[in-house]
This record gives sequence, C-alpha cells and structure tokens, in this order.
Amino acid sequence: MSNHLFDAFRSRMPAPDRLLMETDDGRSLTYGDMLARSAQLAHALLQLDVEPGDRVAVQVEKSPEAVLLYLACVRAGAVFLPLNTAYTLTELGYFFEDAAPRVIVCDPAKSADIARMIEPSGAVVVTLDRNGQGSLTDQASRQSSDFHDVQRGKDDLAAILYTSGTTGRSKGAMLSHGNLASNARVLVEQWRFTSGDVLIHALPIFHTHGLFVATNVILMAGASMLFEQKFDPIRIVSLLPRATALMGVPTFYTRLLQQDGLDRQAARNIRLFVSGSAPLLAETHRAWRERTGHAILERYGMTETNMNTSNPYDGERRAGTVGFPLPGTALRIADPDTARPLAQGEVGMIEVKGPNVFSGYWRMPEKTKAEFRADGFFITGDLGMVDADGYVHIVGRGKDLIISGGYNIYPKELESEIDALDGVAESAVIGIAHPDFGEGVTAVVVRTPGSRITGAEILGAIAGRLAKYKHPKRVIFVDELPRNTMGKVQKNLLRDAYKDLYAS
Repeated sequence: MSNHLFDAFRSRMPAPDRLLMETDDGRSLTYGDMLARSAQLAHALLQLDVEPGDRVAVQVEKSPEAVLLYLACVRAGAVFLPLNTAYTLTELGYFFEDAAPRVIVCDPAKSADIARMIEPSGAVVVTLDRNGQGSLTDQASRQSSDFHDVQRGKDDLAAILYTSGTTGRSKGAMLSHGNLASNARVLVEQWRFTSGDVLIHALPIFHTHGLFVATNVILMAGASMLFEQKFDPIRIVSLLPRATALMGVPTFYTRLLQQDGLDRQAARNIRLFVSGSAPLLAETHRAWRERTGHAILERYGMTETNMNTSNPYDGERRAGTVGFPLPGTALRIADPDTARPLAQGEVGMIEVKGPNVFSGYWRMPEKTKAEFRADGFFITGDLGMVDADGYVHIVGRGKDLIISGGYNIYPKELESEIDALDGVAESAVIGIAHPDFGEGVTAVVVRTPGSRITGAEILGAIAGRLAKYKHPKRVIFVDELPRNTMGKVQKNLLRDAYKDLYAS
C-alpha cells in the first residue's frame, strides 16, 4: 500500500526545477522545493508525536508554508484540519474540543491564548512563521529532505473540513485520500489542465475551493500558480497576461468588471475562467463575455462532496446553470419528503453519489445516517432541477424554501426577476414568520449607485411575471448583503435581523 493522495500527485509531477508557485512578495517554489520542504515538515510533525489519523488543526494566514504543511500532513498520514482565519478564540474552542487535534498550528499572536485554552487536552501548539525561531518551519529546516511517506489507502482520512454552520453547530466533513484524488483527476481532465497552465490563485486555502479545487488541480496537472495572499482586482488584472486560468467566486468577477484595464487584450492568454462557491448572476456572465470575450465556466460543489457538476469546457456554458454531472458522479432530483425520484424539469432535492462524496460527519454517526439514502446517495440540502438539455439548475437551499399560505416559493426564481430590473444591483429573498401566511415573502434589495427604484416599482414590475402568492410582502433596501468569506449571501443573518418584521 502507498500514500494514495500524495502518490497521485507524485505520479504526475514535472521535473524538479519546474515552478510550482510564485508569490506576490517575489518568492518562488519549485516542485523540487515542495518535495524537500514538505518532507522536512513531515519529519517535524512526527517529532511532535503525530501518528496516522491524528488531526493537525491549522489557523494561519495564506502562505506557501501553509500549502507545504497540508502536503506534509498528507505524507505523514495525519488529517489536515484547516480553520477559517476569521474565527475567534471562542469559536476555535468548539473545533478544538470536537476534533481533538494532536497539534494546533496558529499565528504567533494567538499561540499563548490557545495554549491556555487547550492545556487540559495535551495538544501541542506551534506557529508556522517562516522567520520565527522555534516555529514549525524553523524546526523543519533542521530535518532531512528525504521522507518515506506513511502508508495511506484511498479510504483513509486526508482532511476534515468544517461546514459553515449556518443552520446549527458546524459539522466536520471527513474527506478521504480517494475523495480528493478522484475529484482532482476528473477536474484536470474536464477542464483540460496541463503542465503548461498557470493559475492565478487568489482564494483562501482554508476552504475547499482554494485548497482542494485550485491547489489540488494544479498539483495533479503538474502546473504552476501565481499565488496571491488576497484578492486585489487591480493586481489580478495586471497578472492576467501571465496566466492561463483564474478560479474565483462571483465577487471576484463583479469587482474585476469595475476595473478599466479589463478587456479582451488583458485576457488574451487566459483559456479558462471558473466561478463557484456562490451563484453567479446571469448579468455578470453576460457582462464578462462582452468585456473579455470569455464565457465563465460555472460549476457546483460542496464541502462534503468536492465538485459535483460543471458546465462544459467545449460546448455551451449556460448562464444560470451549473452544467452537467461530472464523470463518475451520479446526480438525481428527488422529492425532499418521500425521496421519490422526480421527472426532468421538476424541482426537488439534489442528491449525489460517487467517489468524490465524503464518508460522513466527524463523530456524528446519527447525523451522517440521516444525510444519506439507503442506496448511498448523499442528500445535499440544495434544491434544483435538470432541464430538457440536461443542465443542472440550483434553485436554492432547502432551508431557504419559503412556504407562504401553503405554497412553496423558491427564492431564486424571485431573485432572478428582481435582479433583472434596472436600478437593482442584487437581491436576497427570505421567508420571515408571518401571523397569517406562516412565512412572509420578503425581498432585501441593494440598489445600483444613483438608483432611486422603490419597493412599489419592484412589485409593479413583477406583477405580471410571477403568481401573486410569490410577491414580496415587503421590500427592504440595504447598502449591501451580508456575505461569508466565500461570497455566499448569509440569509440566516437577514432572517435574524428582520425576524420581527411581521410581528403583530
């Protein structure tokens, strides 16, 4: 038996002197450097008594060292546990208690507080700072650059990623070596990545998009990255001529469209723009194509499943859809209550099955059992439909479904109508407790700069387009919608903010 995931990367690795990443502060890392330094970090983890299956929790800023630590964990047989850099000490306490990590890697400013917090657990707290004496990187620098990778099979855990927890306490999705390797292989093939590709990597790496889509695809292709610590639209435009691909969230594309330097000439060398982690507005898709000549490729994935679907590389990239199921991934639409498979064109729960789908939630056997059908399909919690041409449409989250006066209302349908109006930048439609209807349909709207569109005008515009029961009871105007770090609108915050709107 070998180390399943790292062997998959190693088998496609180019010559040692080939560039893996170039950072925004001028550093560069070759594939040879990656092999040597991840080996050194793996030795350092073993010196901290990390054993196969032990969790290594990591809350550090984005850096090459953080990527090397991920690979070191894989090679050492540990379970990589990345944590959002925005989490507070209070929030971290839950993850440390739930995951029981053997080692916690954090920024120096938090190390003393974390050490006090977890003292009873016996976990070791270290920093990653490449210039810090006594840091994990410092300890690794004195280790051998040769390492015999720990044996791990495809079913062994490689990582635990915690879900955002918007509907309750966060759940740790257990991702195996096989989950990550199979999905990276499929994406390399479907998106035509080769060793000649250069990806602009401006995503965070505590999230599946930046770590397991962007980074793993590059490693699996033997390609290279322009590794940016944060998203800066001006800098991204300047990097476009040096790159062949960009992966981003919808916010990336809306902000890049505001840059004067974005045009067909700037994007002439790019062969692929990918968007995910949140819905891309059809208007953004059209505007991007007009400005750059490129159609953004939208895809659909989850923390628990990696990528499930993708618009085609060759063929129509249809705005407002997430394309077709990826090879090896089975997708069906089912009645949320009865699990009965639904016909093409009907809206229901999206369920998926394949080698990309996680093995379950950490230490939550009952929750895991509840989220899988008897035949192994995972219940995503996303509502969708498959159109006559086979394209998958995401209608909304199951929890976002509004039931008003006994009628089911899908927010995406109403949001699409409102977003298409002149004077509207974007909208979020939510259901709020209503004494008469059960839930009152409520539209939270952001105007475009200078717009004075009113709630009455919005209601008038959709009057002839949607059934009366779908119309908002109220329209609320805000300066911006609340979003998480990946650009998803946090409707739970909106529901909390306006929960008393219809109170009698």
